[in-house]
Amino acid sequence: MMRRSSIHCSSCENYECLIKKSLSTDEAERLAMQKATLNCKKGQQFIMEGTPVSGLFFIYKGKAKVLKTGIYGKEQILRLVQEGEIIGHRGFGTKNKYAISASALEDAILCNFSNETLDLMMKKIPELTYELMLFYADELNRSETKVKKLAQMTVREKVIDTILFIQRKFGINHKGGINLQLSRKEIADYSGTTEEQVIRTISSLKSEALIKCSGKMISIPDTRKLQSEISEHNFYLDQ
Repeated sequence: MMRRSSIHCSSCENYECLIKKSLSTDEAERLAMQKATLNCKKGQQFIMEGTPVSGLFFIYKGKAKVLKTGIYGKEQILRLVQEGEIIGHRGFGTKNKYAISASALEDAILCNFSNETLDLMMKKIPELTYELMLFYADELNRSETKVKKLAQMTVREKVIDTILFIQRKFGINHKGGINLQLSRKEIADYSGTTEEQVIRTISSLKSEALIKCSGKMISIPDTRKLQSEISEHNFYLDQ
């Protein structure tokens, strides 16, 4: 990971970023410029589970995954994040250790706000405190929804739900495929299944013409048809 020159929040195009949305005064912009801007290569880990909390990360450019190590060292992907989204928020305020790890899914640029900078910003910028409160409430709701899905869905439904979610969140690229290419293991780590189960399910979905695959890239010929497979679980609830 390498430091690079600061990117001004005022020129950032990630309008849903909590920091960007809260910069309503000159003082807020001045505080925001105390951040560090970092380069992270694809596959590089920028948060290590169990290490001391060093503030919050925001994705300026790129995509990343947030993980937690479970029993027998099995990884569980908790979140998939893109431009404007936050990582490391569950450790903020505790001044303890990160309970998660995070790594880049593609070359990424990260904005890092130290504990001290964020603490000062929250005291000086009421809009930011309010936005963070709403964010935490939304995160709790999403976590509870995902727990329910993992408990009630079959393996096939979990894989379908994950594929649909990734398409909703990241969109479609110029080739018509989902604009995020995950390995079969990563799909399994996110959906709460095994790599072998994902491979079998994707093979079955391909044979039924519900999806198409080209390497890691997956495309959905008829989204509504695939949605009907899990309609009773309210597929539209994002995770």
